[in-house]
Amino acid sequence: MQTIFEKSVTGRSACQIQKPMSEETELKEFRLTLDLPELSELDIVRHYTALSKRAFGVDDGFYPLGSCTMKYNPKINELACNLEGFTQSHPLDETENMQGTLEVIYSTQEYLKEVTGFTGLTLEPTAGAHGELTALMMIKAYHLDRNDTKRKKILIPDSAHGTNPASAAMCGFECIEIPSDKDGYVDLAKLSELVNDETAGLMLTIPNTVGLFDKNILEISKILHEKGALLYMDGANLNAILGIVKPAEMGVDLMHINLHKTFSTPHGGGGPGGGFVGCVKDLEAYLPAQRVVKDGDNFKLDSNFPKSIGRVRAFFSNFGVIVRAYTYMLSLGKEGTQRIGRYATLNANYIRVKLSQYYNLPHKVNCMHEVVFNDEVQAQYGVSTMDIAKRLLDFKYHPPTIYFPLIVHGALMIEPTETESKQTMDEFIDVMIQIAHEAKASPQMLHDAPHTTVVKRVDAVKAARNPVIVCNMCCS
Repeated sequence: MQTIFEKSVTGRSACQIQKPMSEETELKEFRLTLDLPELSELDIVRHYTALSKRAFGVDDGFYPLGSCTMKYNPKINELACNLEGFTQSHPLDETENMQGTLEVIYSTQEYLKEVTGFTGLTLEPTAGAHGELTALMMIKAYHLDRNDTKRKKILIPDSAHGTNPASAAMCGFECIEIPSDKDGYVDLAKLSELVNDETAGLMLTIPNTVGLFDKNILEISKILHEKGALLYMDGANLNAILGIVKPAEMGVDLMHINLHKTFSTPHGGGGPGGGFVGCVKDLEAYLPAQRVVKDGDNFKLDSNFPKSIGRVRAFFSNFGVIVRAYTYMLSLGKEGTQRIGRYATLNANYIRVKLSQYYNLPHKVNCMHEVVFNDEVQAQYGVSTMDIAKRLLDFKYHPPTIYFPLIVHGALMIEPTETESKQTMDEFIDVMIQIAHEAKASPQMLHDAPHTTVVKRVDAVKAARNPVIVCNMCCS
């Protein structure tokens, strides 16, 4: 397919720009010179329509991307988000003119308080990693406020999301890795050995990236608290326990939620997102400064929090994400919320059991929202995880997450999410079984996959080492 620059024909135009009424109205010094392609409106529409048809999204097919919860986005969320009262409001308007906006933010906060058990929270962060950073800033402020200046170490399990150590480092913490035991849980003995009076906290993903709920969570919390350290929970995988257990009741001091993942708003490609952060009462003073509070029958913004870490985002975060998530919350109700965790776990375990005789399971126990296989069986025939993922493309499935978590060699992480039907999962399972048979009978077929896509197998090593990230024609 040609790029839009290659389709350009000198003299063609999609619009007519009116000339200025007089030379005085034309600010020549501010005029930008851009080398833009020249096409008709029809050519432009066809070009981008063709590109959109090559993209793959959750509305196109099964998207079992592990740890990313690529679930269906109900269209009623979009209708609510596009109500005129929301789209026409401005964050600098007077609060009496934005009561509906503030009420949505406040009501979303109250819902999240109920499902997490926390008493304080903020909706300012606009992504999961942004929520991590906010929480770590709060941890730092908490210890400094107590004149506990020596706490400069953050413990991070080897099964953590990659953003965890990055966020900690950005806050000036030293990252200490905690190994997993043979069952995929945090090694308690090693944790006890490493926690001391220099430990600020532990960043723990629950369920973890191996898809397991750490059964020692209460003991982990106890070990940390006895030494004055805090327990932070990476809530990226909250959908697995939503409506079943509240993080605050497990001894968690603060956490972030990927609002855009757990509560069905579109995400991918860099955003937009929402990274709610909740905390226990002892940490409320350090939450970002501006908060929506209820004042009688009205709502207002309150910034009178002297120990706050300050603003982490302008205005009301990605407000459209909040509206979509709140719409989903209202649609679910209490009963629906409780079903999310159960269905997410049921679906993942259904796939685990059905595929366990064809793909190796590093941890042969019940999983939570996602299941992690690896390519140990297929490797006997020279077939890798990458081959399996590429072959899936021929069957119109987005591949699962591969080679993550790093502690599982050749990992193949599958998350069906709670919104997929048994029929969809059965079809996917049948394809995965077929690929397992092909790996044994015709490994070259997998090496050459994908066969039906516009772009065939690329040289991944060359692409990583010598990426072409700029079109030469764009910059000529």
